[in-house]
Amino acid sequence: MTINDPPSSKKNAPGAGRKKGTGKYQEPTSVVRIPTSQASVIKEFLAAYQHRKSNMESTNVEEFFRPMISKSSPRLPLFSTKVAAGFPSPADDYVEKRLDVSEFLIDHHDATFFVTIQGQSMVDVGLLPGDKVVVDRSKTPRMGDIVLAVVDQEFTIKIFDYGANKMPRLMPANSSGAYRPIYIRPDMQFEIFGVVTGSFRRFK
Repeated sequence: MTINDPPSSKKNAPGAGRKKGTGKYQEPTSVVRIPTSQASVIKEFLAAYQHRKSNMESTNVEEFFRPMISKSSPRLPLFSTKVAAGFPSPADDYVEKRLDVSEFLIDHHDATFFVTIQGQSMVDVGLLPGDKVVVDRSKTPRMGDIVLAVVDQEFTIKIFDYGANKMPRLMPANSSGAYRPIYIRPDMQFEIFGVVTGSFRRFK
């Protein structure tokens, strides 16, 4: 038995047949003869390989951190949008209030952790490689939320959505087309680990 259909005279004609680099595997294929009893095993292996490859391309987290909450978190000056060029003294009337950074970033301390972004799959929503993402496990994910999900034991940060057939999917945010949506099938291991509530980065 063969995995692929044997070549025909039409496929051998000049310019006929599938172009190189297209099709299911995005690369040239060849005819392989295998025992009939093993055909389904080989097909399942190839499907699992493609699924694994797709997930690895979409994995975009690398480090997890628990926030360290101090009882005496500093409250820093928060300047109003009326501040002109330059840097006024905190004694001026420009200071509206003082901001506790941890209170601004974290809603539920016990359910929150940080994750470091890697890769380019979410750049269109401002999540760049090296950014720290704030993830809250206590929040209920809703359609359109950015979430940290686990798909077949791989972590990924994507936009939670539903396709036209109501199948849940994880959408990248990169207009280059280099990243594909992950459609959640019944045979997958899938869990939304938490909802992304914010991010921060350092420039120096």
